[in-house]
Amino acid sequence: MKSTLFAATALLAVSGVALAQQSNLPPLSKNQALHDQLPEKFRTAGKMISVNNGSFPPYEILEGQKLNGASADLSDALSEILGVKIEHSTVGGLPARLTGIDAGRFDFALGPVGDFKSRQEANDFVDWVKEYVVFAVKAGNPAGITSLETACGTRISVMAGGSAERVITRAAEDCEKNGQPKLVVQSFTDQPTSILAVRSGRADAFFSSQAPLSYFVQQSNGELELAGVGQSNGFDDLFQGAVVQKGSPLGPVLLEGIKLLQESGHYQEIMTRWGLENNMLLEPGINLGK
Repeated sequence: MKSTLFAATALLAVSGVALAQQSNLPPLSKNQALHDQLPEKFRTAGKMISVNNGSFPPYEILEGQKLNGASADLSDALSEILGVKIEHSTVGGLPARLTGIDAGRFDFALGPVGDFKSRQEANDFVDWVKEYVVFAVKAGNPAGITSLETACGTRISVMAGGSAERVITRAAEDCEKNGQPKLVVQSFTDQPTSILAVRSGRADAFFSSQAPLSYFVQQSNGELELAGVGQSNGFDDLFQGAVVQKGSPLGPVLLEGIKLLQESGHYQEIMTRWGLENNMLLEPGINLGK
């Protein structure tokens, strides 16, 4: 079952690369003014290091040593207009990414990573995605999950260290406090392992961002479906984006780069290519999360 999932991932990744070569837009070129705004260390080195989780499709899809997906395509486009190479490094889980950025081992994470007020205390977020959090369940939704409020008495898988884990853990505490059946939270380090728990019957649902869950559902040959769509599920407006150190001058440069990609149509083309047209953010910004 796990090999089938990764085979499907590889197939979409290859398709994405092929589509990337069929762009009808004019090729991108270095924007000298934006390049000159980069911190000197990046201009001198001619490169930056972006850290990823390697398993956040359709944004991040790691195939061997190569990163594919919407974030990889956006990274390539930013590299063209900034005039520096963007190299990719993979670590396990969000905490390792944020710690690595704060320690200076990595320059940024293109993400997208959830932008929340609490996280803005340590990092700045360059938001380029609007997201929703829902459930992936087995076809027919046997546990009857229709929203966060109906999750008591179920087993929910979730990615460790993320905002969804905090929300579902709070929901589990509410279930216990209100004398309702126990909500069991199962935390995993990546998306494929989390979704595998549902497919294998060890969990009733995977609680996560709608975009990657839509991808997994599409690749499941009818085995999975989405639940809780259109519900708040414990979240207000949810913005996601790139992560840099707090106060880093790199943040405004990345923001202007994304705006240029929007003006040229490349941002819209990349998002649509990966089925993310409903997640496009018309006005990217820094620290939009409230």
